[in-house]
Amino acid sequence: MMVRSGNPALRLGTLISAVLLVLLGAAGTGWPQSAPPVLGLQEQGPQAAPQPSTPAPSAPPAAAENPGLINEMGKLFNKLPSILPPIKSPSETMNDLSRLAKPSTMVSGRVACPPSSNGAPDCKQAADQLCQSKGYKDGKSLNADSAEKCSAKVLIPGRARKPDDCRTDTFVTSALCQN
Repeated sequence: MMVRSGNPALRLGTLISAVLLVLLGAAGTGWPQSAPPVLGLQEQGPQAAPQPSTPAPSAPPAAAENPGLINEMGKLFNKLPSILPPIKSPSETMNDLSRLAKPSTMVSGRVACPPSSNGAPDCKQAADQLCQSKGYKDGKSLNADSAEKCSAKVLIPGRARKPDDCRTDTFVTSALCQN
């Protein structure tokens, strides 16, 4: 059984349930059953006293262990602190997260994305330009806008539109900037 949760309480619960299943499945012996009652007459004969299979111990030694379920569960709980990772307090967790997160600010503006070598717009460069204009080092594009820009030839009545008459320009309108 594999548990992929990062929650230590869930891992502990799964571990305990797995140990209980193993211990209960390995128990093998059940409660003794009495002979079913027989209706009718029975023959009365001499009955021999049942012989105990093992001699009874005179006095239990002080260091002997009780191999019962409760004792096994106690052993398991004694081993748990060495198995589980240490649990951090909420303040320690927040300190760790704040060290990992970089401070950032969202800025708005409008910077055109220049065409890259394959012809697609390079909005990373435009986001960097937008952030640098606001005093930051670099940025990531959050929002972009596109507009079609056409030459005045398109407005001439009766003229057929050609593929080179219009182009689509892309602009970064907001970016996430970091120092």
